[in-house]
Amino acid sequence: MQNTKEQTVDVAIVGGGMVGLTLACALGGQDLRVVVIEPQAHQPDELWDLTQQQNKQGFDPRVSALTLASEQILRNLGAWELMAEMRVSPYSHMHVWDGEGTASIDFSAAQMYEPYLGHIVENRITLAALYRVMSRHSNIELISGASLTSLSIVEHDLTSGKSRRQLTLSNGQRLNARLVVAADGARSLTRSLAGLTVSEWDYQHHAIVATVKVSKSHERTAWQRFTEDGPLAMLPLTCSSGPDCSFKSVSPASGKVSTEESADKISGDEPQDNLVSIVWSTSPDHARSLMAMDEQDFNIALATAFENRLGRIVESDKRYSFPLVQRHASKYVDQCIALVGDAAHSIHPLAGQGVNLGFLDAATLAEELINAENKGAEFSERRWLRRYQRRRQGENLQMIGLMSALKHLYAEVPPPVHWLRNLGMHWVDRVTPVKQFLTERAMGIDNQAALAGTGRPRLACRLNSSRADVH
Repeated sequence: MQNTKEQTVDVAIVGGGMVGLTLACALGGQDLRVVVIEPQAHQPDELWDLTQQQNKQGFDPRVSALTLASEQILRNLGAWELMAEMRVSPYSHMHVWDGEGTASIDFSAAQMYEPYLGHIVENRITLAALYRVMSRHSNIELISGASLTSLSIVEHDLTSGKSRRQLTLSNGQRLNARLVVAADGARSLTRSLAGLTVSEWDYQHHAIVATVKVSKSHERTAWQRFTEDGPLAMLPLTCSSGPDCSFKSVSPASGKVSTEESADKISGDEPQDNLVSIVWSTSPDHARSLMAMDEQDFNIALATAFENRLGRIVESDKRYSFPLVQRHASKYVDQCIALVGDAAHSIHPLAGQGVNLGFLDAATLAEELINAENKGAEFSERRWLRRYQRRRQGENLQMIGLMSALKHLYAEVPPPVHWLRNLGMHWVDRVTPVKQFLTERAMGIDNQAALAGTGRPRLACRLNSSRADVH
């Protein structure tokens, strides 16, 4: 695009993260001109090569627990195969227990006649794969290294009365778009410029994430301990021997990447399935204390908090901490604008459902846009966009309500409530229909995700276990 020209596009997606790119790829191959606006100066081929190099230097602490529904979406876009070329970590069990009692729940893929419950995948791998898929579609253009500065409504056609959104970018470009999609995260500037309000609740918790090496096998199990201070999860990472099995991303002494030393430490007689990604939700004061610890003290504190379920913590990589805030937009759509992903909703990471909800947002919106376009309708009109809102807002609110309930249930409670909580967990583990319902929710197989494409029907996200590949 030339900066001096005012361009007209069909869909302008603000934000080149995982959800924004999923929407763009789902619109790939359509008779629609799509633009993705991303402040980071990403180029698909360069990002792919960079991610491959980073994988040899260690694991990204930012991971997502992708459901079977998300896998189906990514498969249909052609991204999953690229992700599997790098690394994805399947898990077939989930073990959840009450750290203040004796109750626990075990979820198994075998009970659902599936090979796995989901996959733990580093966000940078998903992102690199989606960028590569996007680059294959001639109707999608990436504007990288530029950000949105203003957003207004303009009358594009005085005869028909159809409105357009005009976007002004930091590089001087101006775009007129039939539809603007805000995919720029929880603190979405696009949402604010469009005047869409959001409700916000502070969890009064911070999350700590890191990659750690344990002395026992993780057994392809996602482990989660609930305590009154907050949940602690250990998510399994698949590690093949060789350079791709490097652990420490940065040498503490030199500040440089140290791949050979790390590969040597992980190879040998120790199990290759002893790396996990942790998500530790705790009070702000406790989080600050944990972040201030040296590696040895942190490893001891982590093993103790996890009741040594996976043995001792052999090593831990760099820690990152961030506050946990729940947000939800009062409405997902307005005239010529729609919100997806964290721009519409952000939830507690304890269930790992945030990005999965975003993928379903993107797939559903793509389906509605293509259906409207195929019928000759103007998809930017509120009445068409509200179809997307009706399909997604209720489900997202259900998940937000569940997260809030769990947060309050595992806060400091009097002994009678503590006893009832423990009893309830025992009951859930033994009542098959309830347990199956929760497993289906965790796997995403109760969703019917929309994946756009010429002639493609809506896809049920239940995978056929006979053809599902485990990597």
